[in-house]
Amino acid sequence: MSDTQQEKMSKKELLKRYILFIVSLFIVAVGVAATKRAELGVSPTSSVANILSLKFTAFSLGNWLIIWNCILIVGQILILRKNFKLIQLLQIPLSFLFGYFTDFGMWLVSFLKIDSYIMELLLVIVGTIIIGFGVFLAVVANVIMNSAEAFIKAVSDTTNKRFGNVKIAFDLSCVVIAVLLSVLFFDFTIKGTREGTIIAGIFTGLVVNFFQSRFGDKIEKLLT
Repeated sequence: MSDTQQEKMSKKELLKRYILFIVSLFIVAVGVAATKRAELGVSPTSSVANILSLKFTAFSLGNWLIIWNCILIVGQILILRKNFKLIQLLQIPLSFLFGYFTDFGMWLVSFLKIDSYIMELLLVIVGTIIIGFGVFLAVVANVIMNSAEAFIKAVSDTTNKRFGNVKIAFDLSCVVIAVLLSVLFFDFTIKGTREGTIIAGIFTGLVVNFFQSRFGDKIEKLLT
């Protein structure tokens, strides 16, 4: 959303949109925690932080997600330079909030008993649906991008490449980095990046489209 669009909104509507965005962060974080609990790999965007959390256990997954998101924010600043808008610095506190939400989500799902591959696969599917629903709410809120999407948009705008194409390249890059780190840290063994990563990478967008087509207009009306 542009600054002009936000200026035209009432304070009440803007507040509702930011509240919805924070709710969306919590839902996505729970979805990430669910896929992590399944131990079949997390979403591509979280895969690097996941590997680092497996190697450097003094920091939780939520802590590493905070660090990863802050790295992406620095990347945006370096790419956009004077075109980087100060409002985007809101990504910093939101990244901390997302990290804390993720660790809380990890606690919530820690009580689940996963004793078979089918249960692991089902948890990945459920987690992916939860993530997709959270992303859908963030899209409807339309106030600020998370650090990963903002980074992708910065690259897209600077290189004049389609956002979708840059998104695919970014996700693939995250997976490649995660695999290389795993090989480096765990004696040429691939950890934390498995079929769950592929499932989340492919189906999250489809879940977002599903909710958007059926409930997008209804939630938009509630906001306005």
